[in-house]
Order: sequence, then structure tokens, then C-alpha cells
Amino acid sequence: MSHISTPRLPRSAAVGAVVATALAAGLLVAGSSAASADEVRIHDIQGATRTSPLLGQQVGDVAGVVTGVRGYGSKGFWIQSPDGTADGDAATSEGIFVFTGSAAPAVRPGDAVRVSGTVGEYVPGGVRSGNQSLTQLTKPTVTVESSGNALPEPVAITATSVPDRYAPAGDPARDGSIDALPLRPRAYALDRYESLEGMNVRIGSSRVVGATDPYNELWVTVKPHENANRRGGAVYGSYSAQNGGRLQVQQLAPVSQQPFPKADVGDVLRGRTEGPLDYNQYGGYTLAARELGDVQDRALERERTREQGKGELAVATYNVENLDPGDPQAKFDALAEAVVANLASPDIVALEEIQDDNGAKNDGTVSAEATLKKFTDAIVAAGGPRYAWRSIDPENNKDGGEPGGNIRQVFLHNPERVSFTERPGGDATTPTEAVRVKGRAALTRSPGRVDPGNAAWENSRKPLAGEFVFRGRTVFVIANHFASKGGDEGLTSHHQPPRRSSEEQRLLQAQAVNGFVKDIREAQRNADVVVLGDINDFEFSGTTKALTDGGALRAAITSLPRSERYSYVYQGNSQVLDQILTSPGVGNRFSYDSVHINAEFAEQNSDHDPQVLRFRP
Repeated sequence: MSHISTPRLPRSAAVGAVVATALAAGLLVAGSSAASADEVRIHDIQGATRTSPLLGQQVGDVAGVVTGVRGYGSKGFWIQSPDGTADGDAATSEGIFVFTGSAAPAVRPGDAVRVSGTVGEYVPGGVRSGNQSLTQLTKPTVTVESSGNALPEPVAITATSVPDRYAPAGDPARDGSIDALPLRPRAYALDRYESLEGMNVRIGSSRVVGATDPYNELWVTVKPHENANRRGGAVYGSYSAQNGGRLQVQQLAPVSQQPFPKADVGDVLRGRTEGPLDYNQYGGYTLAARELGDVQDRALERERTREQGKGELAVATYNVENLDPGDPQAKFDALAEAVVANLASPDIVALEEIQDDNGAKNDGTVSAEATLKKFTDAIVAAGGPRYAWRSIDPENNKDGGEPGGNIRQVFLHNPERVSFTERPGGDATTPTEAVRVKGRAALTRSPGRVDPGNAAWENSRKPLAGEFVFRGRTVFVIANHFASKGGDEGLTSHHQPPRRSSEEQRLLQAQAVNGFVKDIREAQRNADVVVLGDINDFEFSGTTKALTDGGALRAAITSLPRSERYSYVYQGNSQVLDQILTSPGVGNRFSYDSVHINAEFAEQNSDHDPQVLRFRP
């Protein structure tokens, strides 16, 4: 996997403790005067910045109409001033979340209530996550004054109401935070959403840009022309193209009472979707739908790449998402069918996330022979070739990933089309080297690991290098699975731009691989080198720039039109994580295909799309 997320658990830590931590860190500022109960309204609590001017204070008899109730997870309800523009200030929200803790909310939409409680700022995921905070009332005392009232008219979130610019630059005096900046909802998308935090909002028919996930949520865009691609997604093409029209959609009704719709990218969430605007750890601003539209199926099809020609070498990379023998046979069969039918049985396939023979059982097992036999047997059963495989077992629990799983990269190759040059001596800790033999480059160990003792690979997968021969020509292939993006801040972070701390390790990893490729090319200037795998970074990233440094490699995905450059969909952004890079020896006469069979679909066999390169060595 690439983007790491923690289990979705109900909020259990005391809100006061989170607030205290935030205050100590200087991220939140408490108000300096007590609030008079007869003058406090919701917009007074929300204020015109991201944090409440009344933080930590007791407020009494705050009036509002209930607009939504959540009886699971983070339990509570939303209230809103009956007059949606009570103070006439577009920067101050007229809605707020009332957190009831472990108690199920005893109110219904349409109840007119008065709430007394403590003003809090809850940071989903904790202060270190970098997430913005959610203004709320905690430890509430609730009085229901009447029921059956009309709900406040929802605010429409549309293509024109959300600004094109995403976020203001963070305040240098506050460590790059935007928390204390006055909201400018007509200037920035994040400010617009923040100005509506807790309010009743609606969207009209909107295109799905992130398929329904296992947590019963999907992503839509309210800006249909924003970096759109031909399959319906929104392409993330640079750090300044965040696609501000994206919005996460959940539903307030438990799925046991109302199943959440299954949607793929390109489908349309049709009709009226309405409810409070929430903020959560797993995507930021979220429409918590009290009323949910229906899905119009646009019948997105899984792609199939063409078969390689007789003189073409086809090389592919595929992250098979923690594959181990304990997975259902159906998963093996589906992945095998993809290799045969969708990828046209490439000559060489670099696999990522092959687990050991008992998966996540943490007992010291490191062999993956059973995993690979089961997979290659499934490929034969699907009508594909009898692939041979080459790999190196990792040291136990030294390569990251799921504890006990011992994920690694593996080469599959079709011996009827390509041969593997075996050079013994490779193991988990012994590096392979590039040398010159009879005027040509060679590896000292094949398969072998690239610089496994380098600190860049700590708790991460070490690159796997191998020599292959196709029609008399040697091709060096280096399979990678760089460090994950775990620890990076989300696009809605209160730091703008968000901090991407995980890039530091990937940069070092890219430099190590780039140096190894340069060693091969020093031994043979025109050597054919293919670097591929789950790079876990974008084609425009510093990681990719380090891989291609000095012209050693070219990111082949950049040969595609910008709208087709993606292998993964995260929070509604279609983006590049999986890559194939080529040395100058390969030349520019290649065919590249990002084969979209997983990332855009609710039903997935992996969360990554495989990549295929075809060229004539």
C-alpha cells in the first residue's frame, strides 16, 4: 500500500486533553474573557478564523435547530442558527457540532434546542497530524424547546461558489499555520469550506472522482471541469493543483439501516445530497449526508493493454497489495486474470507487496515460495505462461509493511520469451555491484539487492536488481518499493503548504538507485536499464527528479498526456505513485500504458493500477 491510514475508531480521548495539548503547542489560542450567556450565538463561537475566540469557555443557552444527528463513531449532532446569515458575515459559520461523548444524542433534525457547554477545538488524528481543528461544544446540557421545525435552508456548494485558489500561504510567524488568518471565503477553497463548517449544505448532481471505499464514503467534485480526465477523475498534476472542488461524502444513517451506494470514478451522485459540513481525519471537509442522492452508473470499464509484438520486450510493475497464501483463492484468480487478460502476459513482471508464506503471522517466516507458487499456478489456470520467479528473502521484520508479513519485490519472467542471468551470492544484506566484463556491464549478483546497508532503506524495501536477456540483448531491471507516504500531512492541513516529511527518506532512496544506474552506465554507456515499481511519489516530485538526475533515467509516464498520468486514486485525486523509468539506452521509441483496472473502482483486487512498458532492446 502507499498512503497509510490508521484504523477508523470512534473518538475516545477526552477533548479537553486534546485542547490542552494544542494550547501547549501554541496551535490554538484561548479567549481572554468570559462569554455572557444571553449574547452568545453560534457565529460568536465560530469566529472569523479557524479557531474559536471563545475556546475553553463555558457558554450557555446557545440557540439552534438540529440539522443532523450521528449516533455512531464520534457521537453528537449539529445545530444551526435558524437564520443562515445571522450576522451577515460570510466568514463566520452559523453551524456547530455538539459532541455528546459516549451518550447517544437524544435529539432529532428539526428540534429547536438550547445548548450549554464548553467551547472546544478537536483535532482529528491529534495535533501532530497537522489536521485543522473542528470547533465544537462539549459536555453539553441540551434543552429541546420544540420539534418539527423547518431546517435552515442549505447553502449550495457549487463550481462558482468554491474559489479556484486552494489555500492561503501559511503565516511564517506561526510556523506556516493558517489557523489564525482571517478567513477569505471568496478567495480560497479551504476558507470557503471552513466558513461553512457545521452548516447545512447541499450539492447537486456531481461526478464521482473517488470510488466508494470500505469505510462507506466516496468523493465527488463540484467543479466538473477541474483537471478532469477522460475516465471521469480529477488529476493531481502538481503541488499547486489540489483540485479544490473535491468533497468527501458520507451518510449519517447507519449502513445497517441504509446501505451506502457503490460508485466508481466517473459515475454521478445524482439529485440532492444535503447535510452538515463536517471535518474529519480521513479527508478533511466532508458532507455528512442526511439526505443522499442516488448513483448513476456510467459503466466505467477496466482497461486492457495491447499484446507486445514479437520483437518487443514488455516489462510491467504491479503492486498486489499484501498477497499471501491465506488470501482467498478468488484474489489470486482475479490478480492472475489481470496479468493475463488486462496486461497481455508481459515478459517480465515486477511485483510489489508479496508477503511471506504465512502472511502477517509474526513467527520469523521469510520465505514466499508458497505465495509465488499459488500465484503463478493461478496465472497458468487463467491461460497465461508458466512464469519463473526470482527474489531475495528479506530479514525478518526489517523491510517495513505489515508486521510479520515481510513484503518484498519479486521478478516474474516468461522463460519462453526471456532468460534470466543467474549470478549467485545475493542475499538480504549483500549488495550487488555493477562491473565491466568483456566491454559490457554486468551485475556481480543476479538477483541481488542494491546497497541494502544504506540507511536510506531502514524499515523499507531494498531494491531488487536482475539481469535478463531478450533476443540476445541484456536488460537490467531494478524493482523498487520506496517508503510510504505515512506521516505526510493532508492537503487540508493547517500548515500551508502541507508538510511532506516522508519525502526525505524517498529522496535518499532515489539518490541511491540513481547512483546504481549511473554505475551500470559507466560500465556500459548504452546499457538498457529499466527502473520500476511502487515509487510512492509523483512524476513531478523531488523523488522523481532525484531518480532522473544527470539524465540517468527518464520517467516514462511523462510520455503520456497529462490527463492520463495516474496509477492511484487518493481522496478523489488521480495521481502517480507507480512508475517505470528508462535509461537513455532504451531510447524514446517505447510504448507506455498505465492500465486502469483497480484504482478507480469500488471493487478492487489491489489499490494500484499496473504499468506496462514495451520497447525493442
